[in-house]
Amino acid sequence: MTITEREATTPVQARAVTRAWWQAVRRHCLFLLVLTAGLVLRVLAGTAYRPALLYIDSVKYLEGSVTTAPQGYQALIRLLEPAGGLALIAAVQHVFGLAMAVALYAVLLRRGAPRWAATLAAAPVLLDAYQLQLEQTIMPDVLFETMIAAGIVVLLWRPGRWPLAAGALVLGAAVTVREIGAVLIVPVVVFAALTVRGWRPNWRHRVRRGLLAAGCFMLPVLAYLAGTFAVSGHVGMAGNGPSPQYGRAAAAADCATLRLPADERALCPSPAQTLALGGIDGLLHNPRSPGHTVPVPPGLTRDEFLDRFAIAVFRQQPLRVAASVARDSVRLFAPVRDGDPQVTPIARWQFQDVYPVYPRRYSMAFLTRLAHAHGSGGDLVAVQPAASLLRTYQLGGGYTPGPLYAVFLLAGVAGAVRRRTELRVPCLLVTLSAVVLLVGADAFEFSWRYQLPAVVLLPLAGALGVTALIRGRASRSAAPSG
Repeated sequence: MTITEREATTPVQARAVTRAWWQAVRRHCLFLLVLTAGLVLRVLAGTAYRPALLYIDSVKYLEGSVTTAPQGYQALIRLLEPAGGLALIAAVQHVFGLAMAVALYAVLLRRGAPRWAATLAAAPVLLDAYQLQLEQTIMPDVLFETMIAAGIVVLLWRPGRWPLAAGALVLGAAVTVREIGAVLIVPVVVFAALTVRGWRPNWRHRVRRGLLAAGCFMLPVLAYLAGTFAVSGHVGMAGNGPSPQYGRAAAAADCATLRLPADERALCPSPAQTLALGGIDGLLHNPRSPGHTVPVPPGLTRDEFLDRFAIAVFRQQPLRVAASVARDSVRLFAPVRDGDPQVTPIARWQFQDVYPVYPRRYSMAFLTRLAHAHGSGGDLVAVQPAASLLRTYQLGGGYTPGPLYAVFLLAGVAGAVRRRTELRVPCLLVTLSAVVLLVGADAFEFSWRYQLPAVVLLPLAGALGVTALIRGRASRSAAPSG
């Protein structure tokens, strides 16, 4: 080819590339619009609260040891803090939010979902103000849900042993960020056992794949436990305070019919006392809670004392405990998100007009010193009008409606039970993951913070379920009549 021919070809190639680029934009324009809106909201959040939001538990992640908080999130802090302090950590968490949306959209398209359904599944993580608020907060929840999303996307992307091993490994690593992630071993093993390839696979093949998934899931957990034991002599993921199951047991118990030793009876609060303390959160953390004030009998630690009470409630009144967990689990599906004195205050997860502080625990002066010690070049501030705009957006309905979550869940279940569709097992994986993770957290204590994984898992389950139903209906319509 001569120089003249090459010069003539270059504009043609450029026009072809431009044409292909615009065609891609047109095909995915709906998702790109929602993605752009999510980017704008994140820029607004980063502008409104500088350098980042700090919560009560942020202290233990910034300054804690291996016995006070899991080290997975602290590893991210130690990696990013020298380069940009708290502002960089928050910015990276916003990038995680955008990346999750792109990954959900991509895996749904790969699995045959319509573009509108894939966009609807990605919209909650992009636009939900509770998601935005926690992305701006120095807390492990966004890293946790990012690892969950990454692990599930790897599992769904393609079949095979290596994707199964890699996905299980990532989900197991999520346990080092938040301990509740351990419950995900159940859907991972079920998924592995049900995705055996070949003609009529026998139970041995299913067992081998289940063991492979379980082993890969447990590998980072066991490595973490071994490392923390070598460093501190501590066995376990982290210390969560005295007997975290005490709060649920005490809130659910019927003290009048509960049979207890005399020294444990004072641990059982009346309904009025539970309400005055603020529900389970108060029973666990309020200094006036019976769990903190009742004297411990000789020969027992407070943990052992509270565990004995909790076990008595679980054994004698299991239906009351189950009903208490069920009442909390359905809160996610409520049409509106109002404050409820029985649960952790929802205001903790809402944007405020001023920089939020927690006077009973940490003053602005304390949080400012903490921020300066961890790379903040300025004071903690809420910038107007950006802060008020975000608060108005959130309180005005800028979150995923509870009934929509219910629709997503029902669609996921429908896809998981539908026969003759290759999406049946993927629907089961995502739906079961959402259920065990959310209910597992609610079993200890309901908090809107603990519902955050629903933003990722339930829309994905719903989109997969809708796709399974649509494709099933289409295949029946295309089948020749007798």
